[in-house]
Amino acid sequence: MARQDGMAVISALLIAAVVAVIAAGMIERQGLQTRQVENRQMALQGQWALEGGLQLSRRVLFEQRLRDPLVRGGQPWTRPLRDVPSGSVRFDGQLEDEQGKFNLRNLVVDGQVDSEALATFQRLCALIGIGERLATAIAGQVIDSYPQRPPVSPGSAGQGLQGGRATSPAVAAEALPARRPMLRSVDALVGLKGMDAEALQRLRRFVTVLPAMTWINGNTASAEVLAAQVPGLPLQQAMALVAERDSGRWFINRGDFVNRLRMPQLAMANVRVGINSDWFRLRGQARLGSRELPLQALLRQREGQLPDVIWSRVGA
Repeated sequence: MARQDGMAVISALLIAAVVAVIAAGMIERQGLQTRQVENRQMALQGQWALEGGLQLSRRVLFEQRLRDPLVRGGQPWTRPLRDVPSGSVRFDGQLEDEQGKFNLRNLVVDGQVDSEALATFQRLCALIGIGERLATAIAGQVIDSYPQRPPVSPGSAGQGLQGGRATSPAVAAEALPARRPMLRSVDALVGLKGMDAEALQRLRRFVTVLPAMTWINGNTASAEVLAAQVPGLPLQQAMALVAERDSGRWFINRGDFVNRLRMPQLAMANVRVGINSDWFRLRGQARLGSRELPLQALLRQREGQLPDVIWSRVGA
């Protein structure tokens, strides 16, 4: 009898243990399913919040262009977008003028390396602490990402149509295909030898990649970018110029910018600096509690209509 009672107790304990394990597994699976549902809800709500923030940014740029065609600091588009409501999710964002940075797309014009743009980029890298070897590697990767058109010798220029032979002058002038994938952002340079997180962060502040060639906006560019863009302009003088500009003396046209350089030897035609911008980047995130869903988007301003969304990346 005692032995039977002992076995009954042990069986009961075993059954209780098995039930506890099964119950714990069910609770864990239920918790996992609950988290999955919450994540899907966050993703859906976050997508709506990001879309709302993106459309608000487009509206801000559109209304700003209607009020003032000049793009400068202190305008509504420069203010952070904070706690934009979208249900229980909030959106925070910031617009950046991409024409206040050096555009790597400018390195190649009509299939040829632009020597002036390359010199500008090299000066900028020296000013922001990017080593010469890394600067050369960056330029090389960018140049290789566009089709290259070999130089045509003076004797073969203008010699009629292609004759169908590989030795035809027109064949020699055809663009060779790009040797690398085209860059869409500075972040694509992360794999270069010598490119660490600090160097990449510095590049993001001063360099961009746009789908079209652009001039620098003198009203939004940093002193480093202006000193690199204007040959012979010392950094200290560029810093003084930027301080004067940001105190409220904005450049009203290109002539105003060139005159305030106080460099009479510099021809206006050689200064690739304007006073307007068409390209902007939106960086933002949707927030629900401690969870965030980031967004990047490139916007192109057009006259009389909302800016185009050239591309957008969620989770970037």
